[in-house]
Amino acid sequence: MNSLLGTLGPFGLAFVLTVVLIVGTGGGGKVKSLSWGWALILSVLAGASYAAADWPFSLVKGVVSDVLALGEGVFPGLTLPAIGLSMIAIILWKKLSLRGVVMMGIPFFYIASSADGGLGILAAKIALAAQHMAA
Repeated sequence: MNSLLGTLGPFGLAFVLTVVLIVGTGGGGKVKSLSWGWALILSVLAGASYAAADWPFSLVKGVVSDVLALGEGVFPGLTLPAIGLSMIAIILWKKLSLRGVVMMGIPFFYIASSADGGLGILAAKIALAAQHMAA
């Protein structure tokens, strides 16, 4: 065994990050809750792990894709980079709970990975980091 993360694999990493995000944003335990920044970073990393893992995490990708298709049907000129930047604005300026940050961060990865430009590059780097961590 080379490392603990090497034995997890993409599915295990997605599962562990999901548990950490659910439990770590609740508070009330002996360890204090995750900070806002850690919650966002871990949720984006979880989104990358969801993309690398298969069932049941592929359901999240399906739901996000369906919501995006619905949004593009209502607003035909709306692009994925615009949606991604709007999500960043909401995360930065709207007072969200930790769980709200997590629930914005996971779908943000899917939107960013489909967008062109800086968001797509960022998402590709995050996916690469998640695959290296899980491999």
